Amino acid sequence: MAEKKPLTIRLCGPRGFCAGVDRAIQIVVLALKKYGAPVYVRHEIVHNRYVVEGLQARGAVFVEELEEIPAEHRDQPVVFSAHGVPKSVPADAENKNLFYLDATCPLVSKVHKQAMRHQRLGRHVILVGHSGHPEVIGTMGQLPEGAVTLVETIEDAEAYAPQDPDNLGFVTQTTLSVDDTAGIIATLQRRFPALTAPAAESICYATTNRQDAVKAAAPGCDLFLVVGAPNSSNSKRLVEVAERSGAAQSLLVQRASDIDWDLIGDISVVGLSAGASAPEIIVDEIIQFFSERYSVAIELAETTIETENFHVMRDLRDVELTTGDMAFVNGSR
Repeated sequence: MAEKKPLTIRLCGPRGFCAGVDRAIQIVVLALKKYGAPVYVRHEIVHNRYVVEGLQARGAVFVEELEEIPAEHRDQPVVFSAHGVPKSVPADAENKNLFYLDATCPLVSKVHKQAMRHQRLGRHVILVGHSGHPEVIGTMGQLPEGAVTLVETIEDAEAYAPQDPDNLGFVTQTTLSVDDTAGIIATLQRRFPALTAPAAESICYATTNRQDAVKAAAPGCDLFLVVGAPNSSNSKRLVEVAERSGAAQSLLVQRASDIDWDLIGDISVVGLSAGASAPEIIVDEIIQFFSERYSVAIELAETTIETENFHVMRDLRDVELTTGDMAFVNGSR
């Protein structure tokens, strides 16, 4: 048997599930234990197919709209995703006499409140974010139509022509590139000196921490892998950050089977991270795949330790999770 070539894997920390994702998955698991199947979930609870399929196996049913919930199951809970929803969605649920559990990440809810505060104080709201992303749809849906302008790029910021330049406030999507967003905000502040910032940073701690770890690990990497879904904003930003920070190539993968061994070429240093909705079990799977082909040494690239924890709603706090439940919630199984 040929001797395996040495390979260093720079494993980023933090990586994987954030507190908001952990809370959202917990809510669905606890609801299934307390109320029984089916528990309906509007849209993907988080952007990860492995997680969605795992919850489906436990009895969760994913729907795009509330109209899809059968009349005979309307006494079963429906969970709103971690990305947040427009105000019209809970209003619609109440009109349909549905019992709903809102799994919106508390940091997304904070952005909603900041946007509503700007409007309450007479400011037109600029939202920096990506068109069509569920979080952006949810944030814009907190305010009346026309009260929010979406700005996606520096070019958008340069072209924006508000009716009242002296009464503007901004918020951002929580999962953006820290560096890109800084450039957009700097452009807006240069053009509109009276622009009011939110009372607290909108980009969430988990997004910032994961990008910082990737920046530290990427220089000198022949290949950088980010575990995440194609529709995960924070995961896609990590791929971009790795490329900008010195990785020769950077790829987004959902599973180890996505890695094309014929295309990655001659490598000796691989960076590895995971978006905030990607479970640790897939990171382990990828390390195992490399270990079958190389003599692997793990090098931890840890920039901070996260201790955040978001509690579930009171209705679910009396339910106990088994060891297996906790492993699933934590992404380790």
